[in-house]
Amino acid sequence: MAETAAALRTLAHNVRAARTRAGLSLDELGRRAQVSKGALVALEKAQGNPNFATLVRLADCLGVSVSALLEGPAEGRVRLVAADAVTPLWTGAQGSEARLMLTTSGPSPVEVWRWRLAPGEEYVSHPHQAGVVETVSVTAGRMVLLVDGTEHPVEAGQTATFDGDSHHTYRGAGTGACDLIMTVHLPPGPGTA
Repeated sequence: MAETAAALRTLAHNVRAARTRAGLSLDELGRRAQVSKGALVALEKAQGNPNFATLVRLADCLGVSVSALLEGPAEGRVRLVAADAVTPLWTGAQGSEARLMLTTSGPSPVEVWRWRLAPGEEYVSHPHQAGVVETVSVTAGRMVLLVDGTEHPVEAGQTATFDGDSHHTYRGAGTGACDLIMTVHLPPGPGTA
């Protein structure tokens, strides 16, 4: 419980700081991210429980990574993250999950995700901001990547990349779970060009 409260306080601080840096009012951020002003007020007071899609929309509108909203200050030059130490940000009804392992620092950060997709289960993603590029590297099993309605089968040992500013979906395929590493390459944030 204390860990959850601390995580909400970190999220609240990071959202408020990013919104202030971006020069956005609560009303404007809410409009852009399709989140009610009341939900944003609660979030900035460390109350509520935003879902994964809300965090992605907020990060996109603020020009930061999802983990920039979730992480506290860096603790050293090397970060080592164990998958079982990271809470899934998305879980599916059939056992699928997505864990944001870390985000690199610098003007063009990269998010590193671990996904497990159950056969037939899918995650539908909204288009990201212009300049976002995603890669998926399947380490076990099979998946189908849908980009703008076109299906692309991706099997163990294969990697696909695409511009993330289009509609895209990840779907488990085959008879067993699909494990993959996804990276999200973010464009430089405001004022870093």
